[in-house]
Amino acid sequence: MPSPGLLVLFGSQTGTAQDVSERLGREARRRRLDCRVQALDSYSVVNLISEPLVIFVCATTGQGDPPDNMKNFWRFIFRKNLPPTSLCQMDFAVLGLGDSSYAKFNFVAKKLHRRLLQLGGSALLPACLGDDQHELGPDAAIDPWLHDLWEKVLGLYPVPPDLGVIPPGVPLPSKFTLRFLPEAPKMCSEEQHVAGADPPGPPSEQQPFLAPMVTNQRVTSPSHFQDVRLIEFDITGSGLSFAAGDVVLIRPQNQASHVQQFCRVLGLDPDQYFTLLPREPGVPCPTQLPQPCSVRHLVSHYLDVASVPRRSFFELLACLSPHELEREKLLQFSAPQGQEELYSYCNRPRRTVLEVLCDFPHTAGAVPADYLLDLIPPIRPRAFSIASSLLAHPSRLQILVAVVHYQTRLKEPRRGLCSSWLASLDPGRGPVQVPLWVRPGSLTFPETPDTPVIMVGPGTGVAPFRAAVQERVARGQTGNFLFFGCRWRDQDFYWESEWLELERKGCLTLFTAFSREQERKVYVQHRLRELGPLVWELLDRRGAYFYLAGNAKGMPADVSEALTSVFQEEGGLSGPDAANYLARLQRMMRFQSETWA
Repeated sequence: MPSPGLLVLFGSQTGTAQDVSERLGREARRRRLDCRVQALDSYSVVNLISEPLVIFVCATTGQGDPPDNMKNFWRFIFRKNLPPTSLCQMDFAVLGLGDSSYAKFNFVAKKLHRRLLQLGGSALLPACLGDDQHELGPDAAIDPWLHDLWEKVLGLYPVPPDLGVIPPGVPLPSKFTLRFLPEAPKMCSEEQHVAGADPPGPPSEQQPFLAPMVTNQRVTSPSHFQDVRLIEFDITGSGLSFAAGDVVLIRPQNQASHVQQFCRVLGLDPDQYFTLLPREPGVPCPTQLPQPCSVRHLVSHYLDVASVPRRSFFELLACLSPHELEREKLLQFSAPQGQEELYSYCNRPRRTVLEVLCDFPHTAGAVPADYLLDLIPPIRPRAFSIASSLLAHPSRLQILVAVVHYQTRLKEPRRGLCSSWLASLDPGRGPVQVPLWVRPGSLTFPETPDTPVIMVGPGTGVAPFRAAVQERVARGQTGNFLFFGCRWRDQDFYWESEWLELERKGCLTLFTAFSREQERKVYVQHRLRELGPLVWELLDRRGAYFYLAGNAKGMPADVSEALTSVFQEEGGLSGPDAANYLARLQRMMRFQSETWA
């Protein structure tokens, strides 16, 4: 029986689900199965009815939300009018990626598995629930699950006996070939690519807007441990429009010193040009790369050499290594039983792709250029809450950026790629342009003039609420209640004078929690409890909307707990009724949150 096409569809926010999907694709090809790997939203979902074998790999983000690149699919698959026999010819399996420290652990995978069964699909296996909290990460659940999956699949579609399985030590062909040019092209394709023609429609990931940076100002005091920047862009003529709660996406670049070091270790000439050719028909070249492209552009703008490599990186590197000792170590790191050692070598100290390549110099120097795009993932865009409203700052877009910088046991401090790159740009020393585009965020604000809003935004979580307050004040909407928390009033109280001025004008009611200014730490959730009567009055009697933004660790759960205790004390509700009241607010979109790790 000829092998059917195996389809792997993923919903990925940080790249893990995509990486797992590509691993599935490689393992399928080793078993001689045709396999397509696609993001859920780039797949035409109506074709699912004729797919015989589909593996869904999906992460759960935030408070049980699907990733951005599967939101359209999610809406479609839950349509009430889909017949219960829609997928009766499909065998499927669902692999979930989540974090068990969140209440809605792997919510998306569990819900999708149930829905596919409702639509007549036949499950090959129970859903796999990968957990970030496991000491070995999601692979602890994925490895045994994949073993069972391939047994099931090969039972249905055996490997042709004349071909056999391609063994793990043999590298699969690269996705692309790099054809090097004898000399640089006359017209610089990179400048052409960036300038391009006028894009059809608003800026997007494929065609970002090169926004001039106007200001880049530190807003924490010099003595404060964290460098936080307020950065403003000029978006005149961009076609960008946004509302409060929307986010801007920025694709950063690698440091010049890292680009040089990478080229040196791999023996590449940064000034050499190449054209990219897919090995298989129908495989598109990455839209972010010009044709022809220089090695310098590929490394600085595309390859994420500052990311922490995944296990798949070590698997491929082992296949490509000509050096016995290095290959042995790489095979150890890529084997299921070597995951603890890999975690302490790589994940715990946050060692980067570039640092690993420097640790395996004989292997790095032998990596064929054709494999660069298989080995190293692309730089992912970073999302920032927009911190300004077009009604208050026409043709401007502002963001609040905490510069990520911390120490592990490695000598070199760890730095956030995007935040460090943005902080390094100085528009005072000459023109600076940053590629960006906008997408809707998960917060939407009521348009009715008299609906109050309660906004809880500790630290940089206050950014989307500045946009909301500016927008609402410009429209004459009152009833703006803001809970802001930080460490010290004089060190990290963002937009203090702006809030106080709005309070003086009667446009805002502000409540603050400065955690380090007294012996007992005081956070926003303590203020919510103290102001329980007001919170209950606003939510229960005045139909207020409640918003929460900020760090995902701990704070959202603490705020939810504070709210349920307010519902019990002020509303006289029992524990279960208070939890139901909160769940009802969430269903009605009157409790919304946007949190990040």
